[in-house]
Amino acid sequence: MNDQGPVAVKTPDPYRPLAQPTDSYGEIVAALAAVQKSNRGAPGYARWVNRKLGRRCAALAFRWRRTPNQVTAVSALFTAVGVVFLAVLRPAWWSGALVALLLLIGFALDAADGQLARLRGGGSPAGEWLDHVVDAVKCATLHLAVLICWYRYFDLRSAAWLLIPIAFAVQSSVFYFTIMLTEQLRRNARGLDPTSPPRTLEAAPVLRSIIVLPADYGFIALTFILIPWHAVFVVVYTALMIANYVFSVGAFRRWYREVANLR
Repeated sequence: MNDQGPVAVKTPDPYRPLAQPTDSYGEIVAALAAVQKSNRGAPGYARWVNRKLGRRCAALAFRWRRTPNQVTAVSALFTAVGVVFLAVLRPAWWSGALVALLLLIGFALDAADGQLARLRGGGSPAGEWLDHVVDAVKCATLHLAVLICWYRYFDLRSAAWLLIPIAFAVQSSVFYFTIMLTEQLRRNARGLDPTSPPRTLEAAPVLRSIIVLPADYGFIALTFILIPWHAVFVVVYTALMIANYVFSVGAFRRWYREVANLR
C-alpha cells in the first residue's frame, strides 16, 4: 500500500519552447511540423502551400532571434504595399503579378508569426491582438482597393458593378469577425487561455480543401494576376464573391448551432 499520498503526474507544458535558436534550420522546421495545427476546414492554398511557407519563414525568424510581433509588422508592410499598388497602379501583367506576389508574401508571414510564437513557447495577448488587428484591416481594405481600381481603370458598362467589391468587403469583414468570435467562444467553453497553442487534430479530407478554395485568401490573391484582362477578372472576382457568400451562410448556420450548445 502506498502511504505517501497520490503521486503527481507531470503533463507536458504547452508553453515549453519547441526548439532553440542554435538548432539547425531542419530541426526547427521538423519541430514545427510535429505540432502543426489541424488542417480541418483549411482551404487548399493555405493547407498545402501557405502553412509550409510560414513554417519555413518562422524557422528563419527563430534562428535570427526575431519576435512574432516583428514578423507581424513585416507581414503588414508587404500586405499594405500590395493593397496600395492594387488601388493606384494601372492594371498590367507586371502590376498584377507584383500585387499577387506582395500579398502572398504577406500571407506567408502572417502564417509565420503564430508558428514563431509556438517555437518560443507560446504567444501573448498583445501579439494575438496585433495579429488580429492586422488581419481585420487586410479584410476591410483589400476589396476596397479593387473598388478603387475598377473605378479608375475599368470600362464598366454600369456603375452597379462597383457594388461587387463593396459586397465582397462586407462579406470578408463579417466572416473574419465571426470566425474569430466563434474560436474564442470555443476556447472559453474549454477553459483554454486565448493565447494557448492550438490543438493538433486529424487532417481534413482533401476534397473539402479543394471545395473551399474560393474562400482562400491566397487563392484570391493569385487571381489578381488576371487583372489586366478586365472582363475576365470581373467575372472571376464576381464568382468568388458569390461563392464566399454561399460559404458564409453555411458556416454561420453551423457555427450558430455549435455555440448554442456551448456551456
